[in-house]
Amino acid sequence: MSESNSERLIGLVNSAGGMDKLLAVMQALRDPNGGCPWDIEQTYQTILPFTIEEVYEVAESIEREDFDALKDELGDLLFQVVFYAQIAREEGRFDFYQVVESICDKLVRRHPHVFAESEFKNEEELKSAWEAQKHRERIAKDENKSSVLDDIPKALPELKRAQKIQKRVAKVGFDWECPEQVWEKVEEEIDETKSAFNSGDKKHLEEEIGDLLFAVVNLSRHYNVDADIALRKANQKFDQRFRIVEENADKPLAEYSLDELEELWQKAKISLDKNKNSV
Repeated sequence: MSESNSERLIGLVNSAGGMDKLLAVMQALRDPNGGCPWDIEQTYQTILPFTIEEVYEVAESIEREDFDALKDELGDLLFQVVFYAQIAREEGRFDFYQVVESICDKLVRRHPHVFAESEFKNEEELKSAWEAQKHRERIAKDENKSSVLDDIPKALPELKRAQKIQKRVAKVGFDWECPEQVWEKVEEEIDETKSAFNSGDKKHLEEEIGDLLFAVVNLSRHYNVDADIALRKANQKFDQRFRIVEENADKPLAEYSLDELEELWQKAKISLDKNKNSV
């Protein structure tokens, strides 16, 4: 009696272990004969939003210090990598093991102080060598592209992209010398934003607000603060406080005066601060 395709797929998964088991599961899901219809029809483009979502779920579990959730979320993220690799394998481009080989080679190249005889006197020398190696790799990928900004993904969230642009140009000396200079730039941009607002030119106002945001990101970088994480925490804090305001309100918020809403807001802040101090 011939083996059914379903039995073949189950056997393939059950006979594997570790990473090979996950690869076998992915192969079974994408198998045209007996696989999952949804998984079969997916492309690089259609699973991209899920990949981005999984990265943020990893970040959230870390911020909550929920390590059981982190284990699950890292598994979900790993599955995304395997998904892309399986599609590429079907197209004859590369497979998962080539992805692993590529990242291993890159890490060895970029850590000559670990895997070769190179030595660096301090962290600055190490960072300089790291950036020089990355620049050589960028040129090797495309000789027509030689800018230090060439491989910064345009699909990054703009706050994170701004910080990456600033870090990249700072590596070649294009940077403020101290945070005080950045403070002056922020204050200058605030004045220009106010002026743009007073002019009534919305396009100019948009431009100046963009410059102000870029300057604030630069300020956060000079103080070694990740602007994206800082804003996410600010969003979370506002979310928590506003929910308490809603809980404490005894009528629709729209019926409160601004002073009354401010009073509710201050009570919410005090409530959250007490909870923090009691932990």
